[in-house]
Amino acid sequence: MAENMELAPRFKTIDAHHHLWRYTPTEYEWIDKDMAALRRDFLPADLIAEMAAAGIHGTIAVQARQTMEETHWLLDLADGTDAIRGVVGWANIAGEEFPDVMKEFDGRAKLKGLRHVVQDEKDEHYILREDFNSGIRTLLGSGLVYEILIYERHLADTIHFVDQHPEQLFVLDHVAKPLIAGGFIEPWAARIRELGQRENVWCKLSGMVTEADWRSLGKAAWSPEKLKPYLDVAVEAFGPSRLMAGSDWPVCLLASGYTQWFGVLHDYFASFSEAEWTSVFGGAAIEVYGL
Repeated sequence: MAENMELAPRFKTIDAHHHLWRYTPTEYEWIDKDMAALRRDFLPADLIAEMAAAGIHGTIAVQARQTMEETHWLLDLADGTDAIRGVVGWANIAGEEFPDVMKEFDGRAKLKGLRHVVQDEKDEHYILREDFNSGIRTLLGSGLVYEILIYERHLADTIHFVDQHPEQLFVLDHVAKPLIAGGFIEPWAARIRELGQRENVWCKLSGMVTEADWRSLGKAAWSPEKLKPYLDVAVEAFGPSRLMAGSDWPVCLLASGYTQWFGVLHDYFASFSEAEWTSVFGGAAIEVYGL
């Protein structure tokens, strides 16, 4: 493990992306038969055990269902769990009632952002819809981050989307899910570099191991060497000051253990400066989410 892991006690390390759920087949239908490891409850006690093993001090819990009920549930869990420093929830941003609905979260200090599962929308250009963008404009001044969940094919639209909201803070999830399984780096790399020129956009180093061909090859489907070119591009595009480490737990368990993934990132950033290292492993998340 990288020597820089010894820096962890000096500052607060943050897992910027994980999920929690009480599993039911109907509510989590995206968890298919190949994802049997995920077909159970994942709750704060499970998370805290993983954090302790990896030397993580705090986390950001992110929505996994598009319901207000789940957002309130995550906030209740966060209120009762010191380790969960913030929540990225869901609300119907494109709905006419969105501004009124947001009043439900008045006083919920741990609500730090919202996310919509754009990647699963049938409309490939959903992120450019006027009703959705109207809702995003409503966020301005709220202090909430909008978290972008897309596939790499949506990056061109996403650049146009971000340009409509130059004052809004954005966080890109999972480096926009490049086609790691196929070994393709373009046009993802060029578009990530272009998006990275927008200084109101941060990026999470998460969800990469499950973009490898884990279904057919299991945990041998990825290696640090295979991920390095994608990490290199992310660093070039955003710089360490706008990157944040996230586990995507428990989804990561399909291909990697929690501590294993942070070990990969620790080793990759071992030669970076202390300031850069601390930004990736906590500082950027603390800044963006106001932890």
